[in-house]
Amino acid sequence: MSQEFNYREIITKAVCGKGRKFSEATHTISPSHRPSSILGCWIINHKYSAEKKGDSVVVQGSYDINVWFSYNKNTKTDVATQTVTYSDAIPLSMQDENVLSEEMDVIARAVQQPNTLEATISENGANVDVQVEREFLVECIGETKVAVAVNPDGLIEDFPVTAAADDVSDEEYERLDPNFLHSEFDK
Repeated sequence: MSQEFNYREIITKAVCGKGRKFSEATHTISPSHRPSSILGCWIINHKYSAEKKGDSVVVQGSYDINVWFSYNKNTKTDVATQTVTYSDAIPLSMQDENVLSEEMDVIARAVQQPNTLEATISENGANVDVQVEREFLVECIGETKVAVAVNPDGLIEDFPVTAAADDVSDEEYERLDPNFLHSEFDK
């Protein structure tokens, strides 16, 4: 059996760039009445799109901020709603230099949906300052070339098999620890 391998180049789509970014922003909401206290704040209707620009991915989006507040010396309540927009440039920390085309598919995923950290009455007493956090993970998928070793002797059918699934007894299977392997998210 010969040990000299030939190589073939295969063109395939693969992740050719990755990036991640955590952002915080403060938005000023102007309610219709002068607030006495903040009773709650939540964010809904998050929408976004992503596009590769140079060595980064720009995520543009919007969401609605709802602030529930009391006014008139805490005798009445109301909800102020405001739509805000944002633009986050996410640098690509990993980039494949062997991409065959500049045309890429971009996948953006909100790891942390926009979330209210704190809502406070501003110093002027008429507005509400809302501190928001969000985090995105982006991937660029493009065509690239990979080299694969090809055995000139063809497929080797008699690989030594150390253990097959059929060789595990029921008793051994019951003793397996299901918590042995953990994903990176369990850490």
